[in-house]
Amino acid sequence: MQVRDLMNSSVVSITPGESAALAARLLSRHNLGALPVCEADGVLRGIVTDRDIVLRCVAAEEEPAQTPVREIMSRSCAVVAPDDDAREAARLMAVRQVRRLPVLEGGRVVGMVSLGDLAGSRRYDMEASKALSDISSSLKQP
Repeated sequence: MQVRDLMNSSVVSITPGESAALAARLLSRHNLGALPVCEADGVLRGIVTDRDIVLRCVAAEEEPAQTPVREIMSRSCAVVAPDDDAREAARLMAVRQVRRLPVLEGGRVVGMVSLGDLAGSRRYDMEASKALSDISSSLKQP
């Protein structure tokens, strides 16, 4: 099974100059855990998560309405292509310790795939479980 069979193609994204406050509202409104950060032409620049907002903005005592997403986003994010094998996506999530991957085609974001998407497919629930286990165990290590 390919990533395209599991990914969510309804992508909500944000531009690097938008505020952390807007990112938080989008995450809440759409019940998401991460937003791809894209230029107006759809080119991926990074990813911002709810955790980034809390740790890099709120806990750092920055003002979310005044903090641009570019200052708190992760820049080197792992990505997959729609034609990639779903097992490879799960392996990449485990190795990179992430729960979501932007899906790029022609250099532009065309979807997002998550551990939940993999777990929802009975064919890949073991891979998703292993990836989650790997991610969770690394978070517990000192």
